Amino acid sequence: MNHKYIVTLTDEERDMLQELIAKGRTQGYRIKHAQILLKLDEIPENREWTYDKMREAYHATPHTICQIAKRFVTDGVEAALGRKEQVNRHKKVDGRVEAHIIAIACSEAPEGRERWTLQLIADELVRLGIVESISDTAVMDTLKKTNLSLGKRRNGVSPSRGRNL
Repeated sequence: MNHKYIVTLTDEERDMLQELIAKGRTQGYRIKHAQILLKLDEIPENREWTYDKMREAYHATPHTICQIAKRFVTDGVEAALGRKEQVNRHKKVDGRVEAHIIAIACSEAPEGRERWTLQLIADELVRLGIVESISDTAVMDTLKKTNLSLGKRRNGVSPSRGRNL
């Protein structure tokens, strides 16, 4: 196979992968990755295994096959058996930002407005330096989660002004 990442398994790695497949007591993707690694191995029996054949046999895209080979060559067997590490999966709206969203939504509307819009709240968060950027959808999801409606006249935040307590 003429590919950028050449997979050459040791006898121990090959035995470990075959045992993993035979036992079948792990996640399905790990078994599939083990099968692909065994077919990527540069041994004479695997010469007929092209990316297209592997794609059909294991229902994996050529990109996935290439990434498995890359992770094996660069990081080892365990990295190749696992999934790609998820990076940049943090949420912009944590408890601190959520508190600011609620505080802004419950405050008096800006000059010339009857109430806060989602975009106005997002713009105010950026203006105050609470976040670098945020979408009105993120603001909506936060308000939806707190059951705070911008459309209601009385949203349960404070008692009405005309009521005697």
